Amino acid sequence: MSWYTKKLAKSIWVFHVSASPCNNCDIEILDLLTPKYDLERFGIKLVGSIRHADVLLVTGILNKKVAPRVKYIYEQAPKPIFVVGVGSCPASGTVFKGGYNYPSKVLSEISFDIYIPGCPPKPEAMIEGIMKLVEVLNA
Repeated sequence: MSWYTKKLAKSIWVFHVSASPCNNCDIEILDLLTPKYDLERFGIKLVGSIRHADVLLVTGILNKKVAPRVKYIYEQAPKPIFVVGVGSCPASGTVFKGGYNYPSKVLSEISFDIYIPGCPPKPEAMIEGIMKLVEVLNA
């Protein structure tokens, strides 16, 4: 098997879900695709369908309106699927945690594998988190 075939066999396809974010994390994710950071050099590609994805990337608050839709997308994903929470919102709920619109039940139904902290996280932090996921997947 050639080097090129090995590289393609270990590439990661990512599907991004914006679960009611403030769009700061989304802008930082778009920065990863620019030539400055070039996330595709690691074999990581954003795809348009969850059915082709290896990783589900979630940004924003999983509130009562969005959480069932994210769960539906999660259930459509081929297994095993790795779920990455980007920013402080999916990890802790931030200021919305005690609110009437924040369901804690959904977080137990969708298990996050990695959280990338920050509000918004820097592209370097996202690359570091994704590389840790790559190490886990390639082990």
